[in-house]
Amino acid sequence: MEALMRPRQLCDFEGVWAFRREIVEAQGAPIFVLGQTLWSPGEAGLVCEETGVLQKPGHPPMQVGRRTFWGPDLSVRFADGRVFHQVPGLGGAVSHWCDPDQYDGTYDFSEWPAFTVVWRVRGPRKDYQMQTRYWRRGDLSDERETRTD
Repeated sequence: MEALMRPRQLCDFEGVWAFRREIVEAQGAPIFVLGQTLWSPGEAGLVCEETGVLQKPGHPPMQVGRRTFWGPDLSVRFADGRVFHQVPGLGGAVSHWCDPDQYDGTYDFSEWPAFTVVWRVRGPRKDYQMQTRYWRRGDLSDERETRTD
């Protein structure tokens, strides 16, 4: 952990990270995703590729993945180029309106080089919170994060 936190820069994310995601719906049991995120150089910043295994009670494990693009100013775009949000360099709140759903998120870099992103999603058919913990692949201090029980 850094003694004095400085604003995150795009280069801080480059490389391979592990992640653990917990999705808690208003109704239902928690859903977990364990996986890996690779931030690699792209045309105008970094390409962020997540791959993982989703574990939902009562269902077989399912492979999942997503791709976003991160710009030098920490702006995040979906794979199709639409704007998602801009990550605050020191951590903090972000939001995204995707009609008819509201996404409110928080980035927490206080335990860097591990960090947490929490999204609260509300809409006519959505009501859940999603918390994702990222840590550098191979950082044994965070290997405990791989448990889902």
